[in-house]
Amino acid sequence: MGKTIAEKILSKKSGQNVKANDIVIADLDFVMGQDGTSPLAIRAFDEMKASKVFDPNRVAMVIDHSSPSPLEGVSELHQQMRTFANDKNIILYDIGDGVCHQLVPEQGHVVPGDLVIGADSHTCTYGAINVFSTGVGSTDLAAGIISGKIWFKVPETFKFVLNGKLPKGVYSKDLILYLIGDVTADGATYMAAEYVGEAIKELSIDDRFTISNMAIEMGAKCGLMEADGKTIEWVKKHSDKDFETVSADTDAVYAQVKEYDVSNLEPQIAKPHTVDNVSPISEVAGLPVQQGVIGTCTNGRLEDLRIAAEILKGQKINKDSRLIVAPASRNIMLQAMREGTLEVLIEAGAAVVTPGCGPCVGTHNGVPSDGENVISTANRNFKGRMGNNKAFVYLGSPATVAASMITGKLTDPREFIK
Repeated sequence: MGKTIAEKILSKKSGQNVKANDIVIADLDFVMGQDGTSPLAIRAFDEMKASKVFDPNRVAMVIDHSSPSPLEGVSELHQQMRTFANDKNIILYDIGDGVCHQLVPEQGHVVPGDLVIGADSHTCTYGAINVFSTGVGSTDLAAGIISGKIWFKVPETFKFVLNGKLPKGVYSKDLILYLIGDVTADGATYMAAEYVGEAIKELSIDDRFTISNMAIEMGAKCGLMEADGKTIEWVKKHSDKDFETVSADTDAVYAQVKEYDVSNLEPQIAKPHTVDNVSPISEVAGLPVQQGVIGTCTNGRLEDLRIAAEILKGQKINKDSRLIVAPASRNIMLQAMREGTLEVLIEAGAAVVTPGCGPCVGTHNGVPSDGENVISTANRNFKGRMGNNKAFVYLGSPATVAASMITGKLTDPREFIK
């Protein structure tokens, strides 16, 4: 009987021949925490009476959720992380370096075939480059930091076969929102989502990260893709590590398989207050929006900023709206500056903030007012997600956000694409 990607990686990392629903203890290739979870992991580390980490070169902490610190109490937590990182000689990404899920692959810490945990639910992002990566709690993170191992229940796999090619003006964000709307927020709970097909092969690696990032929004444990030529080229550009790619066997057993043709997909919007409350833009176009956000670990990459800049070039943000742009990393911000992309966004009226998660999680850098509508490229729109439970958050692609900022209302971006 053949194996899925998830079964193969967990078999290799546990040294056992495993299948779905087996319980294993597996070796970790990389471990990561962010400033919302690392302080709790440090406390658990101390409570476990540990003194050393399993490998300082394979443990990172990232200050990105409240970066720079907006509050005295947060500053104390950041200092705990800096002290721990210094004492244990682990990797630390400090304020302004960027979002954890951009930095981990961008800085070459993970490669195809790896097994990775992070104390953040969107750690599933790295599945786009053939990595089994998943979110864990702070106590499990501490155990991983100490031992370099963690236990898993091997997930069943939900296979998404995506045929056709996305139409012009429709992006990977629209595709993943559509899939989440179709299978619902718990339609793939504790499964490995495996994305295959012509539509995936056509996407850039930046686009693929967007899809894997949001696997958790359908309940999935990870969002896996096979490694093709684009993947290998991207990984070799960012990492000097040796690796072996992992593909599913042709006779692998799947818990569920769904097939789609994406050729006629239109831009999608997730409406408040759940990510699976999805509809085509045509059903919600015209709703006034007071704020837009382009960024986050889902859509703050260079391609996302370029797409927005292409629409906003020579345009102005509507007088009744405001746009916040948060590049996903310092490197992306610098590249966007050098090529003029940020200049276009700023001239249009955007406020560019420090690379980080602030607007998405509602810690700072853009908390909306009561009753305001926000159109965001983020991955969640739960009530209160952006820091105000009386605001309404809609999710869409960078193109949809950019177009909506010109008109001041939810707008089909294809109206502005030449």
